[in-house]
Amino acid sequence: MHKQADYQQPAAAPHSERRGLTVDSRIHPRPKRSDWIWYALLVLAGVLFYEWVIDNPRWQWDVVVTYLFNSRVILGLKNTLILTLFASVLGLCLGIVIAACRMASNPVLRGMAYVYIWVIRAIPTLAMLLFLFFLSALIPRIYLPIPFLDMTLFDIDTNQIISRFSAAVIGLALYLGGHSAEIFRGGLSSVEKGQREACKAMGMSDLRMMWHVIVPQAVRVIIPPLANELITMFKNTSLVSVIGYVELLTTVQLIYSNNFETIPLLTVACIWYLVLTSLAMCGQSVLERRFRRGA
Repeated sequence: MHKQADYQQPAAAPHSERRGLTVDSRIHPRPKRSDWIWYALLVLAGVLFYEWVIDNPRWQWDVVVTYLFNSRVILGLKNTLILTLFASVLGLCLGIVIAACRMASNPVLRGMAYVYIWVIRAIPTLAMLLFLFFLSALIPRIYLPIPFLDMTLFDIDTNQIISRFSAAVIGLALYLGGHSAEIFRGGLSSVEKGQREACKAMGMSDLRMMWHVIVPQAVRVIIPPLANELITMFKNTSLVSVIGYVELLTTVQLIYSNNFETIPLLTVACIWYLVLTSLAMCGQSVLERRFRRGA
């Protein structure tokens, strides 16, 4: 009686593997019958879009193409980009400061930050822009007196500071600062408290703890809502037309008030807003992939 072998001969590899082919082992869901309904609706939406938009002569696409790269439109687009850049940088810096005050242990700082966020949430951006532009009617001069001395550190006429551009930048930055502060606070609060305690136990300073441990984890939570606020800033620049600042939408309004080509010029503005929003969304996707590594 022969002894049974202590080992088993390995099974033969599949024919596809012996030939060097790779086998797709992914599980693909079975198509649902209801999917055909959505495909049919997609085809119907495409047909309607072609009929109502592309093939509709009332859109006057030739006029749209003519004014798409018009020098006045490009200048308005440039003003929109400059306004968005300055207001976004100032608003984000203000949001970081307000978020730090909101999370501070000092009750005075917490109270001041809470009141600021409450006021920004309550007042419409349009009303805030008007208040800032007509600030000289309330405060003709901006000065800082020295206590117990009949002296001032500075005394400036308000009209020298508040112009159309500065009122637009400050108003939009105040709006973004109030909203971004809550986004920053929510992202930092999403990191577990035990991580801070572990960093303190290891002897890490507050700066190193925030830079190396807390912020990299909070950024993944902060990016989507913060990107949404920055994208909204492109559209909010159109509000500054109420104080006479000429940006993209105001530019096309001035043009169609002369040639009465209202629909084509509004289409030009919408196309440029779509381009700016698409670029911002691409940047958001890149940042999300970058900070999602290791998560």
